[in-house]
Amino acid sequence: MIYLNGDFMPIEEARIPVLDRGFIFGDGVYEVIPVYSRRPFRLAEHLRRLQHSLDGIRIKNPHSDAEWSGLLEQLIAANEGDDQYLYLHITRGVAKRDHAFPKGVAPTVFIMSNPLLTPPKELLATGVAAITASDNRWLRCDIKAISLLPNILLRQMAVDVGAVETVLLRDGFMTEGAASNIFVVKDGALLAPPKNHLMLPGITYDVVLELAAAHDIPYEVREISEYEVRTAQELLLTSSTKEIMPITRLDGKPVGDGIPGEMFTQLYQLYQNYKITVMRGNTPAP
Repeated sequence: MIYLNGDFMPIEEARIPVLDRGFIFGDGVYEVIPVYSRRPFRLAEHLRRLQHSLDGIRIKNPHSDAEWSGLLEQLIAANEGDDQYLYLHITRGVAKRDHAFPKGVAPTVFIMSNPLLTPPKELLATGVAAITASDNRWLRCDIKAISLLPNILLRQMAVDVGAVETVLLRDGFMTEGAASNIFVVKDGALLAPPKNHLMLPGITYDVVLELAAAHDIPYEVREISEYEVRTAQELLLTSSTKEIMPITRLDGKPVGDGIPGEMFTQLYQLYQNYKITVMRGNTPAP
């Protein structure tokens, strides 16, 4: 079951006009929210990021936070599985093809649920491979825009060589992954790139830094050089659906010892403990 412009229906029955600006121009934004035990994870933070994206492309939010919460609750109940992920997709709406914003057009709102499949333990035990590439995307990566062609091409570069992710470099510094945030462990400290227009502010990124602060794990938020990436003791990948994963090979070479490190093990366990607490209906600080 999905939600489309005021109605719940089977996804096979959903129809969107071909003149929808999301289809014609990629003129829209999206959000992805993990659901554990039928509870949306960090919903307020996800809705805040959605608002930031909508503001960034000048679409008025079609719903209040309370209305979004009600819609998501209904959609979760209408689909099977305690663990799901929700995909929210808002476009500027349907209008004659013209680059200029149309007037008096209602946004298109689409929400669907899919099963949430977190990384298997076998993959967490070995880590994953990644490659590097030049970050050739636009300069508003903080907007979660549906026009993802650059990210798709960059991630496909990794898939083509049997890797999981592409770590992006711009002007000698790391920005993020093609579909994730990236952390570096160097000299025993966790390094995170700063939130700015060159990266998407990840919700899991925030949780990791909150966990580090709460458990006296040394960390820094600053620009991370390509040299630091290539000489890292550990590399960590984070996203709403992949949670936290270790990158153990980069461009065909081992990262550190070539196995998941102590920082990953500690943060992964802290994240799982925090997630379980949230699943039980509590919302404590990490």
